[in-house]
Amino acid sequence: MSDIKTSVSLYSLQYEYLTKRMSLKDILKYMHDLHVDGVEVLPDQMIHGAPEPSEETLKNWHDWIKEYNLDLSCIDVFLNTDLYKNRTLTLKEDIKLMKKEIDDANKLGYKTVRMISMTPPEVVPYVLPYAEKLGITLTLELHAGLSWGVPATEKYLKMMKEIDSPYLGITVDTGIFCRRIPRVMSEYWKKVTGVSQETIDWCNSFFDRGEDVARYGFNPTSEFKAGEKKYGKTPADKMYITYAQGYENKPLSIMDDYLKYIKHFHFKLYEMTDKGEEYSINYHEIMDYLHEKGYKGYVSTEYEGNRFVLPGHPMIEKEQVKAHVEMMRKEIARVEAK
Repeated sequence: MSDIKTSVSLYSLQYEYLTKRMSLKDILKYMHDLHVDGVEVLPDQMIHGAPEPSEETLKNWHDWIKEYNLDLSCIDVFLNTDLYKNRTLTLKEDIKLMKKEIDDANKLGYKTVRMISMTPPEVVPYVLPYAEKLGITLTLELHAGLSWGVPATEKYLKMMKEIDSPYLGITVDTGIFCRRIPRVMSEYWKKVTGVSQETIDWCNSFFDRGEDVARYGFNPTSEFKAGEKKYGKTPADKMYITYAQGYENKPLSIMDDYLKYIKHFHFKLYEMTDKGEEYSINYHEIMDYLHEKGYKGYVSTEYEGNRFVLPGHPMIEKEQVKAHVEMMRKEIARVEAK
């Protein structure tokens, strides 16, 4: 088996699951049919009773994983600190809830946990020894708009390096490496909300010169503020500019000093083209980098173009996921042939 292994986040087929066109078992069978190596799951979304599923639910899960010969790549957990309207959870409550999530991961058979971006870093030292005893690695997701340079993320990265445990790391989401804004996102906003093409072009101009809109979100320059005023003429235009900050255009070299801590990848998928390429992200470039750096682990397809399907158009989650997995399999074969 390759050092780099394919995986699919079942989040990618959330609409199929929501509309009951596919059950969890159906989705796992589809993963088997696609010949993916591993599966990633959001228990809050598809595991009944999570983070405390019943014995029957657990038995069904393990039976299906065995039946379809699937590995377990990563489990995505959410530390829901805003459960109450009038306050956030206390540190003690956070710790208790995170331990439940770790227990859930262990019962489902996962050894890598992805913690949602902005998980309070102060929780980690209290739960890491518990995870270590179970042989489970905790990772914080570095997501576009919340990656390197964001104070809360930098606080976690500093703590991670200081602790320097093999059971603590990061999951990198490749939405950080968009070379242009997803076309499906722009088309959706244009046709559904009425955002102007002028505003779309202005946001894309940052990517054209090797930058992105995100870097100005926290520290806007006078030039950027002037552009916001000029191109944010309507509520839709203003909101589009805000949403455009969710796609970053960082160099791959930003990972250089963190390679030993990268435990998992979300290979973002917004739109596969007829040429068999992802429209916004250069996976040829990314795979060359990972091969050169000796990455060993899963790269997990995560489809988010489903949120931008135009009214009256069919949902194509299965087709998009299949095309992305096929592209990744070709890319893995290409770099291994070097």
